[in-house]
Amino acid sequence: MSMELDELTINQTLEKLKRKEISATELVKNFFNRIEKKDKKILSFLLLNKDLAFLKAKEIDDLIISGKTLPLLAGIPIAVKDNILVEGLRCTAASKILENYLAPYDATVIKRLRDQGAIVLGKTNLDEFAMGSSTENSGFFTTRNPYDLDRVPGGSSGGSAAAVAANFCVFALGSDTGGSIRQPASFCGVVGLKPTYGAVSRYGLISMASSLDQIGPITKSIEDAKIVFEVISGKDPLDSTSVILNPDSSNYQLRIKDLRIGVPKEYFIKGIDPGVENIIKNSIKKAETLGAKIEEISLPHTEYALSCYYIIMPSEVSANLARYDGIKYGYSKLKGQDLLDVYLESREEGFGEEARRRIMLGTYTLSAGYYEAYYLRAQKVRTLIKKDFEEAFKKVDLILTPVSPTPAFKIGEKIKDPLTMYLSDIFTIAVNLAGLPAISLPVGKVDNLPVGLQIIAKPFDENKIFGLGQILEKNI
Repeated sequence: MSMELDELTINQTLEKLKRKEISATELVKNFFNRIEKKDKKILSFLLLNKDLAFLKAKEIDDLIISGKTLPLLAGIPIAVKDNILVEGLRCTAASKILENYLAPYDATVIKRLRDQGAIVLGKTNLDEFAMGSSTENSGFFTTRNPYDLDRVPGGSSGGSAAAVAANFCVFALGSDTGGSIRQPASFCGVVGLKPTYGAVSRYGLISMASSLDQIGPITKSIEDAKIVFEVISGKDPLDSTSVILNPDSSNYQLRIKDLRIGVPKEYFIKGIDPGVENIIKNSIKKAETLGAKIEEISLPHTEYALSCYYIIMPSEVSANLARYDGIKYGYSKLKGQDLLDVYLESREEGFGEEARRRIMLGTYTLSAGYYEAYYLRAQKVRTLIKKDFEEAFKKVDLILTPVSPTPAFKIGEKIKDPLTMYLSDIFTIAVNLAGLPAISLPVGKVDNLPVGLQIIAKPFDENKIFGLGQILEKNI
């Protein structure tokens, strides 16, 4: 019974609750028991929210007994990446500098999920301030991949992806700045959606790189990703970059025979694992046998995406992380001789190595004399990358690529060499630079390690992604 409960999707869980086969309290208890038994090895959670979760479950049970109409996610237990604010809970961004920071309000996405009856079980581990591709940069501990405990779950939303893969929650929230939802979803064999920039409010997300960050769902199926996306997306007066979405698009029906799919030749490069390449090419063939037209396309500026990203992102990081000064909130070393000592010592002790590396890179890039040479040029290249996609989408409806060049790598394998670590995001970064939506869909395994297929669409075409995703999910 319990094993079966852990694996259910949103609608299957709701059905059981509506039929009174299980109560929300039993459901929450079941997940906490599973977390207590198994998370000692995986380490996906930083903090559990037991008292409040049981309180909410009781409210949902009362609602079910009263026979009232249930909200869309009534009683669904979820996990939240620990850079998204949940009122009254610690929110650390996996950094020592925010170790004791209590969130004073709910992020907009949390408010929307709670309004629909979702229950927050706890906060999941990540790379510090969402900087990393392996969850080894957490200020607290390294999360492990449920498929192989010696391997990384991916990053930076590694805790959320591992929690969904290990059936510790029905779904989780992550954030994606350069692949941080899709790459861990690929490594852990779950579905991860990075929405269009502006489709989901960022209010209450601890900022890393504001022109790239997006919150999105990590789920067990495409249908679940669609349900969660529809709940959390839409205009929010508290985030000026969020937009009003077209309400008619959610009834969109995709006909695969009308679909033109682009495969960028730049994404099948040397260095890609042959097993991964094989699985992705087979998935593309599958789409073709089901009736889609496949066309090779070119995204010529792809090769500059990584260098462009690693100029823009640290620049925004250095500006965003300037607020952690040991004065306003977070960790403070007040023993300094003067104000500058307080700043320097608080930041040195509070930030981990990767956070410091990116702050320094960004500060250098934005400094007088280098701003034009680096930052401004990177922004121009970003425009070219965006144009590549715009040109491609004149010819095709969707683009298919790998999510990562390899399956999950071993813990410790890349941590000493930041550049090889950065390369594991080579196929996901361009999507963030261009503000596009993309999903990672599990399509196979290499040596029992999951591999994800990336489906990319033009801005606000999430429904095409869901449409093709559901067709492939059934047929692969």
